[in-house]
Amino acid sequence: MSDADEGILYVVATPIGNLDDLSPRAARVLAEVALVAAEDTRHTARLLRHLGIAPAMLSLHEHNEAARVDQLDARLVAGEAVALVSDAGTPLISDPGFVLVRELRARGRRIVPVPGACALVAALSAAGLPTDRFLFSGFLPAKGGARRARLEALAERDETLVFYESPHRIRDTLSDLAATLGARRVVLARELTKTFETFLEGSAEALLERLAEDPDQARGEFVIMVAGAAPREAGEAAAIEADALLAALLAEGVGVKQAAAVAARTLGGAKKAWYARAQALKDGD
Repeated sequence: MSDADEGILYVVATPIGNLDDLSPRAARVLAEVALVAAEDTRHTARLLRHLGIAPAMLSLHEHNEAARVDQLDARLVAGEAVALVSDAGTPLISDPGFVLVRELRARGRRIVPVPGACALVAALSAAGLPTDRFLFSGFLPAKGGARRARLEALAERDETLVFYESPHRIRDTLSDLAATLGARRVVLARELTKTFETFLEGSAEALLERLAEDPDQARGEFVIMVAGAAPREAGEAAAIEADALLAALLAEGVGVKQAAAVAARTLGGAKKAWYARAQALKDGD
């Protein structure tokens, strides 16, 4: 490798299913590095055997990542090239690697991305939901209460929401989506690039019914994509802003009359109307 003497960490994207998705550049890098740091060496060994190569490997996962930093840094300092891979897709995207990359970059080491497959991007490209803006939130919390709280916190976001989910939680997550986000359009991408790749769409409640009718649709790894919240009307948004201002003033102990005066100066309008709204908020209306 022409630049191996510089001591480089290559962050290499690997297939999420179809092995033909590995780029020629990624195959070349994996064949030429001195070491492959893999989330699961047994899993990665199958890919390497498919490529007909057998580089040295070292495990790097969420439980040992911090402890591996000095060891891998020493390899880079010695002028070796190292490839970082996860089990599937792009490392660091809901996979290990962030701690390693952060620490090595802080030490001035060279980090080179070798792009390729990424489940969330593949799913969005075929979902038919807006992609000009989206919010990727990784895996939702495993416990129901925390999961619903996360969804409620995202309920007003107007960009497409994207999550990863496992087969044993997909029904619970769809149930919580129905309870917190209502009848919004949801697209499930399942087993991307694999033999049984499937896209299902509808409300969360409708998708739950689909999984009940065909349990096979609950198998595999999922990307969940949810339509963003409908944009608020200008008047509604202004009313919410005004109420927030009045509520903050009242919470700080400002009197109703004074709060109304501040709102009138800040947002315009009649002081009398602001007084009535502030009084209603104070009374809990």
